[in-house]
Amino acid sequence: MRYGIGGIRSAFSRNIQVRLTFYFLIMLLPMAAISLYAVEQSKRILYDQTVERAELSLSSTMDAMNLNLHNVEQLSTLIATDRTILRLLEGIGPELTAEAVADFSAILRELANIKSANPFVQRISVYHEASRTLLSTGYGARRLESGERRWLTETVKRIGTGILYSTGDGNAPGTASRPALLSGSPSLIRSMDLYNARRRPNGLILSLDPNKLRSMIRSLLPSPNAYISLYGQDGTLIVGEGRSATAETYRAKPAAMLEATIRSPYSGWRMTLIQPKDEVFRRTDQLQGYIYLIAGLSVLLAFVISWTVYRGIAAPVKRLARGMKRMGAGELDVTVTHNRKDELGYLTNVFNRMALYQKRLIKDHYEQQLRIARTELKFLQSQINPHFLYNTLDSIYWTSKNYEAEEIGEMVLNLSKFFRLSLNKGKDVITVRESVEHLHYYVRIQQLKSLDSFSVRYEIGPEAEPVPILKLLLQPLVENAILHGMEGKSSGGELVVSARIDGSELLLEVRDNGQGMAKERLDRLEAELDRLKRRRGFRAFPLSEEETADFFGLRNTMARIRLYYGDEAGLSIASKEGEGTAVVIRLPLGRCRYDIFPAEAADPGLRANEL
Repeated sequence: MRYGIGGIRSAFSRNIQVRLTFYFLIMLLPMAAISLYAVEQSKRILYDQTVERAELSLSSTMDAMNLNLHNVEQLSTLIATDRTILRLLEGIGPELTAEAVADFSAILRELANIKSANPFVQRISVYHEASRTLLSTGYGARRLESGERRWLTETVKRIGTGILYSTGDGNAPGTASRPALLSGSPSLIRSMDLYNARRRPNGLILSLDPNKLRSMIRSLLPSPNAYISLYGQDGTLIVGEGRSATAETYRAKPAAMLEATIRSPYSGWRMTLIQPKDEVFRRTDQLQGYIYLIAGLSVLLAFVISWTVYRGIAAPVKRLARGMKRMGAGELDVTVTHNRKDELGYLTNVFNRMALYQKRLIKDHYEQQLRIARTELKFLQSQINPHFLYNTLDSIYWTSKNYEAEEIGEMVLNLSKFFRLSLNKGKDVITVRESVEHLHYYVRIQQLKSLDSFSVRYEIGPEAEPVPILKLLLQPLVENAILHGMEGKSSGGELVVSARIDGSELLLEVRDNGQGMAKERLDRLEAELDRLKRRRGFRAFPLSEEETADFFGLRNTMARIRLYYGDEAGLSIASKEGEGTAVVIRLPLGRCRYDIFPAEAADPGLRANEL
């Protein structure tokens, strides 16, 4: 977060276009924000008003429903105290005799007459506990099972003279199954013979017509996608009307729905209306879409205006700044193009003239330094050949004392071939294959001198053979391996010269199985090479008399690869006393070419900084 804020501050302070865009947004976006706030407030007010209207409608319908329930309760009181029905029930015993069947028929006729007076009642049922018979205007009379009989008996005893509305299909806790006639519609249950304290547990059941309830709540639906539901005292759904998918959506995403609920203090029933909010907010959402469009156009207008101003004023300044930056990085061929004739055009012309003048100055000095660098390079290479020539002549002298003329002849022949390739028509760069061929003549001379006490193996990758490298680059390393590594070995010595390409680098390696170096000497050599690697400039490479006293060959090689191949090139040494030494040179393939010249001299930016 800190980095992100810092980046924004940096862009704001450095970029005129960012500041212009920010200022225009400050002017335009607050108006869009206020409009969006007004729309949100209107949506909140609309939501509250819609809920309030829905609750008023639900309350009015609930009052009408309560009036019907009150009439049903009065009807139940008339039936529960009807002397004729009570007398007939008292006269019927446990056995269903012919007289009992006749009395049941009389009771059913009386109940049917009473039912016709109230269309809100779907059917009237009376439970006779003594005969375990349920009389119903819907299907006549039937004997109840023990579970249903026990449920009715316990329910009638529990409610006493009160009233129970049964609205669910489940079983009461601790009781058996309720009768099937109570399923599917709400029912009013109460005891018969209300004013008799010693009454029998006979029950009265008035089943309400669910279609009447649906017709009452259907008129409350505000839209085709709304859903209204009526729940009983225990929260069980009595009836529901409307789009059932709306109810499923409400259970999954309640925040997407408008909900209005009213509960009747009289019956304890609850009525709930749910409606998708997108239907309520359809018009306000359209208005909000227009405001979003205005906000988007405001942002786009801010960018267009800022870009227009930027193109006219800030862009020329930025092009001039980029030109100065390129020139500061060492790119001398810098010209800022323009077609302006105002003050900015005059300033750009002055910069172009200054860049051209500085380029001429640096070019003159650069050519002078390049000539000096080439002279120093010739000096480095000239230090190799006399040193090698003296050692070879000394080898020929001692060989002539120990061997016959044939070996001396072979040695002289290899020496002549070595110098012939060393001259190489004045070329400073040869291929890896030619370098190995050149090196082999020198190795053969040393093998003759040491009585073939060591063997040589060349591991040159085919892809590395045509790569051009500096002449005499490996010879100092091989010379060190033979004179120092193989010193004291009369037989069994092995020298390996390898070359391969590793990614974007050419790897040249010389390793031997000689006596190796002590850790103290190896540490001192690595420190010296690291010091040479950190030195900069052409003047750093010529070695003083003190520096040539030790590690001459490695110093010379390090100086040459740093001079020609730059900072990406390197030389590393691995050695263990008693096991041998390995020296690896890494050269960037991008600089391995025939027209090679000193890397630092090729960097005008570096030369300009050194000036």
